[in-house]
Amino acid sequence: MSLLEVKDLSIHFGGVKAVQNVSFTIDAGIVYSVIGPNGAGKTTLFNLITGVYKPTSGEIRLDGESIGGKSPDELARRGVARTFQNLQICMNMSAIENVMVGAHLRLDRNLIKAALRLPGLTRRDAELRGEAAELMRFVGLDKYINARADSMPYGALKRLEIARALAMKPRLIFLDEPAAGLNPKETIEVDELIRKVADSGITVVLVEHDMKMVMNLSDRILVLDYGKKLAEGSGEEVRKNPDVIAAYLGAHA
Repeated sequence: MSLLEVKDLSIHFGGVKAVQNVSFTIDAGIVYSVIGPNGAGKTTLFNLITGVYKPTSGEIRLDGESIGGKSPDELARRGVARTFQNLQICMNMSAIENVMVGAHLRLDRNLIKAALRLPGLTRRDAELRGEAAELMRFVGLDKYINARADSMPYGALKRLEIARALAMKPRLIFLDEPAAGLNPKETIEVDELIRKVADSGITVVLVEHDMKMVMNLSDRILVLDYGKKLAEGSGEEVRKNPDVIAAYLGAHA
């Protein structure tokens, strides 16, 4: 059984059909990329699967269980995490506190305990801080563990956002344009990090415009155009597909 199954998924905003009858499956342990021109429906597809939008029609199944229309919090508890095109970092917090926020679903939310700072909660906070520090080392941000987020360069903040998503201990992580706005060195660092995440056993679903990164990382690629599925296959299959070349990659890709 595939980890994620999407069948005939659609969403309409008034008369605009943003995603139309899209179907695909994703096996566990792979890097699966979604590409297409601007406005093709890539982020909308992410928003449907991760609970930001409710589908107009179609099915989304995780491990065979229907998850269409479930909230992001519910999906997080089922092991689904994501990042966004635009940074969602709390700039008035430290870097490590941002990563700790990602573990909020595992925190004890009992307000009385929090107010009294009972020993069990204090120990858990210390454990979470240790986990967050380890994740920062994992994404290559060792030197920023004690830094404020607003003092960090943009490329480091993109990796910090990935660390925060990893703090949720996901099985499936959606990365929406993780290399957007990065310079070549930073892009290589994110490329290497995504492969490291995949090698750790987490299934990665990627939206990215950097075709070199997509072709380097992806086990399978889905191509969208005007909200519809245009093609799907390996990097080589997609690269040679004449419809993809015409719609997105360009004649010299």
